[in-house]
Amino acid sequence: MKKEKKPDNVVFDEDAQEYHGKLLPFASGVAAPRITPPDVTSWKNTHIVGANNQFKAQYEALQKAYNKLMTDFEYNNLVYNAKFSFEPIVGKEYHLYRAKDQSTFLSLILPQECNFDYLGSFRLSADKTWQKL
Repeated sequence: MKKEKKPDNVVFDEDAQEYHGKLLPFASGVAAPRITPPDVTSWKNTHIVGANNQFKAQYEALQKAYNKLMTDFEYNNLVYNAKFSFEPIVGKEYHLYRAKDQSTFLSLILPQECNFDYLGSFRLSADKTWQKL
């Protein structure tokens, strides 16, 4: 027995063997208004600029944090590689100098009280990192 094929404009469910056009949330007849998707190009263009600005701001914040971290690392490396013959106290201010032999040393002597090549002042923080003053 050959099944009769329904025309394309008839909404017929082959599995349930029933018409279900009236159950659809949209018109299914030939005379129904045409369904056209909305043009979202302008919405995309507007919002992609905002999204790109958000990503750029986050990238710049990360880059700034990275640069600060690397600067802090370099200062810590500089101070910890300097010569000093005392145990630094957390919270105290120390001064870094370059000697005539180009080696660096940490001192309690203020820059205006000596003639050494002054490199900077530092404070030892509680987490044992040096903060440039």
